[in-house]
Amino acid sequence: MALRQNQLLHHLWKQTWVARTRNTTSRIMRPDDANIVGNVHGGTILKMIEEAGCIIGTRHCNTQNGDRCVAALARVERTDFLHPMFIGEVAHVSAEITYTSKHSVEVQVNVLSENIVTGAKKLTNKATLWYVPLSLQNVAKIIEVPPIEYSSPEQEEAGKKRYEAQKFERIETKERNGEIIMSVSIPEPYSVAFSQSSLIHLVGPSDCTLHGFVHGGVTMKLMDEVAGIVAARHCKTNIVTASVDAINFHRKIKKGCVITVSGRMTFTSNKSMEIEVFVDADPLVEAEKGKYRAVTAFFTYISLDKENKPLSVPPLKLEGEEEQKRFEEGKARYLQNKTKRLADKGHQQ
Repeated sequence: MALRQNQLLHHLWKQTWVARTRNTTSRIMRPDDANIVGNVHGGTILKMIEEAGCIIGTRHCNTQNGDRCVAALARVERTDFLHPMFIGEVAHVSAEITYTSKHSVEVQVNVLSENIVTGAKKLTNKATLWYVPLSLQNVAKIIEVPPIEYSSPEQEEAGKKRYEAQKFERIETKERNGEIIMSVSIPEPYSVAFSQSSLIHLVGPSDCTLHGFVHGGVTMKLMDEVAGIVAARHCKTNIVTASVDAINFHRKIKKGCVITVSGRMTFTSNKSMEIEVFVDADPLVEAEKGKYRAVTAFFTYISLDKENKPLSVPPLKLEGEEEQKRFEEGKARYLQNKTKRLADKGHQQ
């Protein structure tokens, strides 16, 4: 009898733990979520992914005694857009905590689209996000993360390797943060200067967390919008987000800041375009703190015809050594990602 009760208690504890580390949200895609031909914006999907991650991360980090906290987005790993999503479909966003370090949480998110008329479902996105818990009483204080239970030592070790890898890449990315996008008066078509674009946004209360800092999903949506403008200016066709390389959140953006989101083309292959996007924040009230680089990322777009089939992309015209250098770096990322995709397909077969 005692053994049976212990088994029941363990089962109930396990269910509670799973519920705490997993979460699913759903919503229907509306016209304002999509472009003029009905493809849901990549930024809309990224925002839903971040919201799901924030919910599960915040919930988990508040299961212990001590300061209440909110999970703040620190980084998004490369995210592929596997299939397009359309107006009228339902997005099911499932999030699961897969690793915790002392001060960070790894959340893996899958997005399924459902055609509620036919019942057909397809996996559209897989993403990995990293959060840090910030105290509600003191935003500068990072709270310790409660550990999770792993199914095996190998699972924990794999998570630790991912943690160390993203930590190294974040440090490496910070070293490139001095770059700025310069404007050119009369740019040549298909050049970097011809398609480069910027968006200026005043951060309001609806953009922010309980701390008064911008939601990571809001920032990613604005970044995707700018990247989309750059891609559309370059090819003059319908364009969609194909993937997003790691998004690094270097510094928090406070309510009342003016943010400038800038994008420029760095590389083109026959069927894709890579766009580098920067987010710079300018504190209006605390002007003495000066403007700073807050977020950086690379977005990949493809050009589509009226039947949603890929079109060839016009080659990028390069001017100067810096543009040539960025192009070669983009080409290296393109070939590395292509090799990884082929390897993943081989493992699935």
